[in-house]
Amino acid sequence: MLNDYQKHELFGKTLIQKIDLKGPFRYDFPVAEQACFLYVLRGGFHYKTDELELNIASNYSLLLNCISAGKHIQNSATEDHCEIVIVTFYPDILRKIYDRELPLLLQKPANTVSNLSNEKINNNFLIQKYVEGLLFYFENPSLVNEDILILKLKEIMLLLAQSQNASAVQMILSQLFSPTAYSFRQIIEANLFSQVTIEQLAEQSNLSVSSFKREFTKLYNDTPAHYIRNKKLEKAAELLLLSDERVTDIAWECGFNDLATFTKNFSDKYHITPSSYRQQQKEK
Repeated sequence: MLNDYQKHELFGKTLIQKIDLKGPFRYDFPVAEQACFLYVLRGGFHYKTDELELNIASNYSLLLNCISAGKHIQNSATEDHCEIVIVTFYPDILRKIYDRELPLLLQKPANTVSNLSNEKINNNFLIQKYVEGLLFYFENPSLVNEDILILKLKEIMLLLAQSQNASAVQMILSQLFSPTAYSFRQIIEANLFSQVTIEQLAEQSNLSVSSFKREFTKLYNDTPAHYIRNKKLEKAAELLLLSDERVTDIAWECGFNDLATFTKNFSDKYHITPSSYRQQQKEK
């Protein structure tokens, strides 16, 4: 459950966030061509992919290449609080603030051995002090301006470059500027719970809408609209049991534009309203 949320934007995009979550929780990342640095102020969370599972505790960090690794973080323990600060790296913003030449940390390593997509960063005193500095600006938002945000973005870049994880960080961040060719399936799975249209998915896949639909049906044996709607509803059913979030918030989180559409689709699939489903499952 989301207790508190604050953010600061740079050039119209969310740069720094502070999130307070109460367990049990699941928090999904909006997936795009970006990377995220997550620092745990209090509590902890689990990050899981098909290949590994990481536990990120207080004062530890996680760096993600969101499009290839970003799924969700979660904590199934009840009553546990988790506070996280997130700094997001956007390729266009980084190019803008480093107008002459990208720093080494953003350049492709000479010897690339893998497309690393995540890295756990150990307790680092300088990074800890950096995050403490960010908290000051969350407490005093009127002092925040464009110059300060650019300075804070460049500062975390310098600290990551000097950390013990610098080589892994470089491998992850450099992918923002020399991205791999993502597969059709990766693009679909990355955008399942967003509000992108079929036309936008086709564009990301470099296909016409008709070719996209044919490729989708061949791969998933289903139409894009039906498959994506079912996945959103399955996630919603999971969140109704796992979290205490309002039904409206769950609908939005799962990619539905309004509660009425969500309720109708959910009732069509499960033959019960979302609220009744939650109540019925908790009584079992």
